Amino acid sequence: MTASLVRHRPPHADTENRQSARARDWAEIQERMLVPLHEAVHERLDVGPASRLLGLRCGSGLALLPAVARGAAVTGVDSCPELLALARERLLPADRDGGGARAQLWARLPRATERAPFTLVTLFEPLRRPADGSEEPGRLLAGALPLAARGAAVVLVGWGPPERCATSSVLRVAAKLADPLRRADGWRPAGRDDLEETARRAGLRPDGSGRVSCPFGYADPDSAVRGLLATGLFDAAARATGAEQVDKELAEALHTYRRPDGTVRMPNVFRYLIARVP
Repeated sequence: MTASLVRHRPPHADTENRQSARARDWAEIQERMLVPLHEAVHERLDVGPASRLLGLRCGSGLALLPAVARGAAVTGVDSCPELLALARERLLPADRDGGGARAQLWARLPRATERAPFTLVTLFEPLRRPADGSEEPGRLLAGALPLAARGAAVVLVGWGPPERCATSSVLRVAAKLADPLRRADGWRPAGRDDLEETARRAGLRPDGSGRVSCPFGYADPDSAVRGLLATGLFDAAARATGAEQVDKELAEALHTYRRPDGTVRMPNVFRYLIARVP
């Protein structure tokens, strides 16, 4: 599967709000790297007009678009107002054309009494092993599962084996720089059974899994740095050593994956788990 190569994006003006700039970098550069994963999951679960999908941490809404195109009713939830605003830009124009009339976006989970139960819940943000053992994905699921129908599918996503994820060597920069803080938001490799353990702790029954190739492709090193910083995985490192040091070491780590034409490409494999609500 080919990489989702991102066209060059000019740097944001200094006057632009930093949070909005990073949200835009996520939407325009990084989010599309997982499109092959989104499509594989929707195809395997036969998402269509009968589906009612709840997308946790929906970001700027890119993962919701294939489901909308298949006729599903989708509800996206994200606590970041900047990302949610970008999701509205993507989905609400489709509403006016009739293609996304069944899409809704919320800053927090809706009440169970406000709608029919969901038949599919997705958490497409790759899980990472927190340094302090906190269970944020578990808390997200605890709030969402009462909204799901019995037998509904719940999809969790994680990084594949480090040896099959070129980006893991770059993300180790974040772990190395952030280690003095011992923070949960620094990157750590996922364990082989992390997804299953998360599902079981939430009371879910694992019901299949798969792996999808998701190469990270960027038009140039600057776009690669901006896209990766937009993930938030380098935030703890920036607090520990400063943003300039993170930028420098990240650029050096990416040099290995720079191609003769100036683009950056890192092959990766992601794993997804399908679990069922009992």
